[in-house]
Amino acid sequence: MSFPRRLAVFAVFLLGLATSRPAAAQGPVQRIDAFVRAELERQQVPGVGIGVVKNGKVLLAKGYGFANLEHQVPARPETLFQAGSIGKQFTAMAVMLQVEAGKLALADPLTKFFPEAPASWKALTVRHLLNHTSGLPDLEGTLDYRKDYTDEELAKFAYALKPEFTPGARWSYSNTGYVLLGIIVNRVAGRFYGDVLREQVFKPAGMTTARIISEADIVPHRAAGYRMVDGQVKNQEWVSPSLNTTGDGSMYVSVRDLLAWDAAVQKGAILKPESWKEILTPATLTSGATYPYGFGWQLLERAGKPLHQHGGAWQGFRSAFSRFVGDGISIVVLTNSSAANPTRFVEGLVALLNPALARPELKPIEDKEPQVTAHIAALLEKTREGKLAPADFAYLRAGFFPERAKLYQTQLRELGPTGPLVLLERTPLGDDRLYTYRVAFGPRNFQLLVGLAPDERLTLFGMRPE
Repeated sequence: MSFPRRLAVFAVFLLGLATSRPAAAQGPVQRIDAFVRAELERQQVPGVGIGVVKNGKVLLAKGYGFANLEHQVPARPETLFQAGSIGKQFTAMAVMLQVEAGKLALADPLTKFFPEAPASWKALTVRHLLNHTSGLPDLEGTLDYRKDYTDEELAKFAYALKPEFTPGARWSYSNTGYVLLGIIVNRVAGRFYGDVLREQVFKPAGMTTARIISEADIVPHRAAGYRMVDGQVKNQEWVSPSLNTTGDGSMYVSVRDLLAWDAAVQKGAILKPESWKEILTPATLTSGATYPYGFGWQLLERAGKPLHQHGGAWQGFRSAFSRFVGDGISIVVLTNSSAANPTRFVEGLVALLNPALARPELKPIEDKEPQVTAHIAALLEKTREGKLAPADFAYLRAGFFPERAKLYQTQLRELGPTGPLVLLERTPLGDDRLYTYRVAFGPRNFQLLVGLAPDERLTLFGMRPE
């Protein structure tokens, strides 16, 4: 939840603002188009692909800005962006195809597929990997991204990771789990999981250009990814070919591909109904509590109706795919900047289509746990002093220490003294709790998001300006 820096203004950035027709006279497509152009300018990202579906009808499939800045190539509906972790739902499809073929079971222990794994892996199952309840920390940050690794080498890296909790006891997002799932499919299917997807998912779903990442192949309509370095736009960092083919999210997709996928999901295509039910069922923890994540999908609610979604971020790209299931609205956002915020596009678009689905404005609520607020205020000051430590966390996402912790320390010092914490929201997540506070630093207000485990250690820590 770091703050994306604003990108430099490009002289030839936009293709033009919306027409000057009065807003009341504009239809839904014109309002969508005008919003996207304004948000593209506000965020100052190079390019974005947008897909909007309502009640099974595609309202918009369009590219904005540039797929490639160096060659001034406009983004189009067929432009291929890296999907990042949206790819996890496709890896889950490959796994469930093997389940239906009788080649594995969700309850299978990982030692069945990794006989050299530590004995502790006997308690780990395929299901634990799919719904992020394995306790395996992230491989992210431990690998040399410029080195090629075999499946066996990646597995050995995973063997050396110290579990953060007993399998099934908690929920913690882990790219490691999906790397292992890709390897499992490779082994039980007897071929590359990407080939399984191409033949058994992409083709039947009508995803004609979706594919696993390859720099060697000639890939028509491939977008370039960008990042910010000291306020300057730079090309994405290079990643070795093998690390761009793992099951945690290594896909190229276009807006048209994901619109075809949306239609397939809506129909419950490709898999049996019982398999789809498994995919879209929240994880059940050891305590009996549920966590709103299935197999590659966040399973949330908006206005009392289901919201199934996932985002992605990788190598200069950020993406979001949201299905407001109860209202028949689906939104695809693909961007080619690591500084983009695709969620802002999603929220703005769904509010245009159905104002009742706009994210509610958070307002102060009664704080019934002042001791928790005091604890969080103390953690905030520890961050400012550079004293926040791994021991303060129940489990960690890779990269928080030292990079993100240092970023927050610098930011807090620049902002100045902390005002009182005002509670805006308290949400249970499995056995954990998520708190949202408004905190003032002089004239500026920020939202502080903090997750706490039952033992009061952190599971999430982030700030964003209001």
